[in-house]
Amino acid sequence: MTIPEIQKKIEEGLPGSKVEILDPYRDGVHIKAVVTYKGFSGKGLIEQHRMVYATLKEELKEEIHALALETRSE
Repeated sequence: MTIPEIQKKIEEGLPGSKVEILDPYRDGVHIKAVVTYKGFSGKGLIEQHRMVYATLKEELKEEIHALALETRSE
């Protein structure tokens, strides 16, 4: 799965979100996602991360080795 595909998958799963995907090691499998989403408002950090993980359920099992998350509420 490419970085643009990961970004698109999160944006589709969290409509209206702004997603920035970083590849700090430039290896395509250790990814950092910075997700800003109005729907995070009033939710704790763990719930916010669960929401992002839910959009990438299958990909996290097979295609993405490591995903670091930074979530922000609008």
